[in-house]
Amino acid sequence: MRLHELKPAEGARHKAKRKGQGIAAGQGKTAGRGHKGQKARAGGGVRRGFEGGQMPLSRRLPKRGFNNKMFKKVYAIVNLDVLNRFEDGTVVTPELLVKEKIVKKMGDGVKILGNGELKKSLTVKAQAFSKNAIDKISAAGGKTEVI
Repeated sequence: MRLHELKPAEGARHKAKRKGQGIAAGQGKTAGRGHKGQKARAGGGVRRGFEGGQMPLSRRLPKRGFNNKMFKKVYAIVNLDVLNRFEDGTVVTPELLVKEKIVKKMGDGVKILGNGELKKSLTVKAQAFSKNAIDKISAAGGKTEVI
């Protein structure tokens, strides 16, 4: 016997009952929903996390700490090796990166990271730089400018 020959035992797998299909599905009368009650009604059922009126777990547990997600800065990230496509002496701005389709969504600006090697001498203007990126750009004879 091989792995691809494995099959569940005969009768072990059942097709799910499609509720609310009526007589056509061979479930007659209550269509597999039982008698009366909220779950038997059309559109019936309870929302996610509902515990029958008991205070839900999500509300019983204490909420602690601070969350800064709402105020977090989201930068479009560009690695140095991508900037090699520009000619020597080019002033690389966020607008140019969008025009060249290197950056799709600006967010809160562009951050230049130091992955890869920069072989061109460029003036790079961006909202943020990693320390590694600043070192590599200046080593290649370029300049960095924080907007």
